[in-house]
Amino acid sequence: MKTRLRGPAVTAAAVSVTLVLAACGQTGRPAGPPRSASGNGGFTIGVLMPDQNATRYQTFDKPLIEKKVKELCSGCTVEYANAQNDASTQRQQMNTMLNKGARVLILDRVDAGALRRSVQQARDAGVPVISYDRLADGPVSGYVSYDDYDIGVLQGQALIQGMGNKAHGGQVVWIDATEPPSPIPSRRTGGMSVLKGKVDIEHVITNATISPHDAYATMSAAIARLGPHRIDGVYAINDAVAAGAISALKAAHVTPLPPVVGQDAELSAIQRIVRGEQYMTVYKPYEPEADAAAEMAVALGRGEKLDGIARTTVGNSTTKDIPAVLLTPVPVNAKNVKATVVKNGMYTIKQICTPEVAAACRKGRLT
Repeated sequence: MKTRLRGPAVTAAAVSVTLVLAACGQTGRPAGPPRSASGNGGFTIGVLMPDQNATRYQTFDKPLIEKKVKELCSGCTVEYANAQNDASTQRQQMNTMLNKGARVLILDRVDAGALRRSVQQARDAGVPVISYDRLADGPVSGYVSYDDYDIGVLQGQALIQGMGNKAHGGQVVWIDATEPPSPIPSRRTGGMSVLKGKVDIEHVITNATISPHDAYATMSAAIARLGPHRIDGVYAINDAVAAGAISALKAAHVTPLPPVVGQDAELSAIQRIVRGEQYMTVYKPYEPEADAAAEMAVALGRGEKLDGIARTTVGNSTTKDIPAVLLTPVPVNAKNVKATVVKNGMYTIKQICTPEVAAACRKGRLT
């Protein structure tokens, strides 16, 4: 089956998928001596998150990182900033934190290429940068995320399952963002490993900071181009994009909705899954990710290596052997909501089953 690319071509990572927690060869080298490192004394850790489209950053990542930092270093403080999906804003925020004396930065970047120089500037100033959730370019000192390739595989597998008898020869709209070349096996590579050769893919790559509004416009254009009844599945980069795509499908009166897969396990995505509007999301428990980032930050701020925290290494387009913690993602669908996000305490039944979702909850025996 043919794959049509709209936008920059997908570059397959030329590395085998062996980036697991048990991997060997960890180096644990910090980027350089942090400024004024002095034993276990307190210092400032800058936390930079990318946008407010996803509610996770303010609701989960920020408070969890703050909590773990306080447990590990009672005298440490956390300086938080959200770039609201703007790379230039995030550069300014990084500069501000450096000027205010942050000893370590935890960065979930908006745009890898746009932030590369800022990462280098931090390195030059002796401030280690921990890349969080999405790998940044430049000389980062540590990386914490969920295995990106595995996320793509889970999304692809769920989409094939959801498409049923249309899984062979069906039409998939893939809504994605631009990404820099990277030697790490990517989510895109993982998804393509499942879908390529089985379905036709209308691959729409928009930009590095795709929003629900962008996704709505992209999906509307795909519906006009392909026809509302020729779309058999939608691969969305995340749940915010899935929301935009589903809104466009509903606005075009596409019924039944094709299976739509996303990631991040946003509360609204779980509710869409319960209502039968979104087929699947990928759950990446926030606490272990936040804890690992906080542990790295405190260690690097004290001038320590990361050998006891990171068990493997990764590389970006500029730097090799970055100490990394890669966690295992979990697929969530209508059948296992209780066994995943509810059981793990991420959401309660009450949070999910609001009055607008209550009937679907009862039908799905979620209450």
